[in-house]
Amino acid sequence: MLPQRKHPAHFATHGGGNRSVIVFLTICVHRRRTLLANDVAHRLLFAAWSKDDRWRVGRYVVMPDHVHLFCSPGVWPPTSLDDWIEYWKNLATRAWPRAEQKPIWQKGHWDTQLRTGDSYAAKWEYVRNNPVRHGLVVPAEDWPFAGEVHELRWHD
Repeated sequence: MLPQRKHPAHFATHGGGNRSVIVFLTICVHRRRTLLANDVAHRLLFAAWSKDDRWRVGRYVVMPDHVHLFCSPGVWPPTSLDDWIEYWKNLATRAWPRAEQKPIWQKGHWDTQLRTGDSYAAKWEYVRNNPVRHGLVVPAEDWPFAGEVHELRWHD
């Protein structure tokens, strides 16, 4: 039987030789409220992710109550992923236009370090189609709250 966890184990980011380091993240809204799928939230998140290069955000999808994104260290050795996530969560929260909606974010996050280029492609396909699975759009390309801040390329 597999262990039942409410939170994933967070392991240190590691690179092997010249292999890419790309991490898949999921961050949820406090109490899973539907606060994010709008132009204002999308702009705030994009600005926060663009402001700090310690970690670089690649492709992302902003859903009503959570965010999926891929990120890669912008410096080596990588700085703390936890610290970087807290940094951009705080930036977005401080700029949030409606104080009565705070707190915005759940504590913690889910992270998975990708191991292969195939894994990256498969995870992106899953993330890209998340709005379709939730009945928000058809096709996935019609979802307006998705994009790419930096191009992250997989290399072995």
